[in-house]
Amino acid sequence: MRKSIDGLAAIVQMSFSLDPFSTSLFVFCNKSRNKIKILQWENNGFWLYYKRLERGKFRWPDGNNSNTINITQRELNWLLDGLELEQKHAHKKSDSNHSNISNF
Repeated sequence: MRKSIDGLAAIVQMSFSLDPFSTSLFVFCNKSRNKIKILQWENNGFWLYYKRLERGKFRWPDGNNSNTINITQRELNWLLDGLELEQKHAHKKSDSNHSNISNF
């Protein structure tokens, strides 16, 4: 967690072959899973968000650290709230193009 904006942007670009200037958020976690940094490009500069837990750990997905995964805003909120990325009991996202609502 020693890397700052330039170091994290370099990881995004060199290690993951992704564009740090895209509209994506890039989320990084330390080995202890109690700190998260989020890198975001906005118009003319980077935002760097940092959160450190005083107790507990983030439910960071297990797996190889060199892999990337895509998550939704909803899943990011779950992660930041201390929940697993996959919530089996959460309501499924509705398909906005198909509605079962009837007018009475």
